Amino acid sequence: MRFGKSSGAARGGPSAPRDMALRRRPGLGLRGRLPDLCLLLLLRGCLTGAVNLKSSNRNPVVQEFESVELSCIITDSQTNDPRIEWKKIQDDQTAYVFFDNKIQGDLAGRAELLGKTSLKIWNVTRTDSAIYRCEVVARNDRKEIDEIVIELTVQVKPVPPVCRVPKAVPVGKSATLHCQESEGYPRPHYSWYRNDVPLPTDSRANPRFRNSSFLLNPETGTLVFSAVHKEDSGQYYCIASNDAGSARCEEQELEVYDLNIGGIIGGVLVVLAVLALITVGICCAYRRGYFINNKQNGESYKNTGKPDGVNYIRTDEEVQSEGTKQKPFRKPRNRGVPNRESNILPRNPSDSYRKKG
Repeated sequence: MRFGKSSGAARGGPSAPRDMALRRRPGLGLRGRLPDLCLLLLLRGCLTGAVNLKSSNRNPVVQEFESVELSCIITDSQTNDPRIEWKKIQDDQTAYVFFDNKIQGDLAGRAELLGKTSLKIWNVTRTDSAIYRCEVVARNDRKEIDEIVIELTVQVKPVPPVCRVPKAVPVGKSATLHCQESEGYPRPHYSWYRNDVPLPTDSRANPRFRNSSFLLNPETGTLVFSAVHKEDSGQYYCIASNDAGSARCEEQELEVYDLNIGGIIGGVLVVLAVLALITVGICCAYRRGYFINNKQNGESYKNTGKPDGVNYIRTDEEVQSEGTKQKPFRKPRNRGVPNRESNILPRNPSDSYRKKG
């Protein structure tokens, strides 16, 4: 009895309307999805009427003097003959590369259009590194214009760098080796070699170079010795390398020599002895009168300018000039007393010489 009731309830009970509703739900769901289907078809029609571009490689990298393809592909368009333009953006300046169906600017003669829109460049140079923009105008499409940007990088192999190595350095002194290269792109990294053995960036990090004390900067190419040792002597050269290749400079010899303290002291003593001899010679010459300038004075007859042992006789003019320099004799005046000796010559030689004159 319970089983019959339960089965009857299952057939005609309250769960029957739920089953009927479930059987009718697919029909209701189809009618509910009709607006979504219309919207999807409408969007598909809109997308079909819009021009769209894509590229297989938006960041191509090529070495100098090789060829490269700048990919620009039209995926959707209803225009049979769209207008294609390529532009080059470099140093905030924009220039046409492909315009009016022909190559323009510095790419003329070494570029062409592949297919409808892609651009191929032969014999690329470092000046071709830039941003290129592909623009397409489709007049018959709902979205008429689309563009895509491609960045081209041209790698340049380094040239032999310029190396500067000191020829000779005394033991214990500092030394700096330089290596510089300015043509490679990207900027090269530098490595130094001694006797064909690569040097680490820090001598302390390698037990093989425990007797050395140097630091290598791979960005600038400088190799700095804080204090050189005899083991640092050898043939040095530098290699500059980047993704495009590498180049090295010629070998240069670095000699590390010992300081000869005894020789230095001996040299100083020799110099001091030479200076002492020069000083003694100058003093002797001065005492003998080689450095005294004798000036003849008109009031003195000590320096006559005549050889020694020759008696010099004064001329009358010299005697007269000597007499004029002496003070003239004045007779005393005795008022009221006649001078009886007025006719007598004075005893003063100078007065006699004056009267004779």
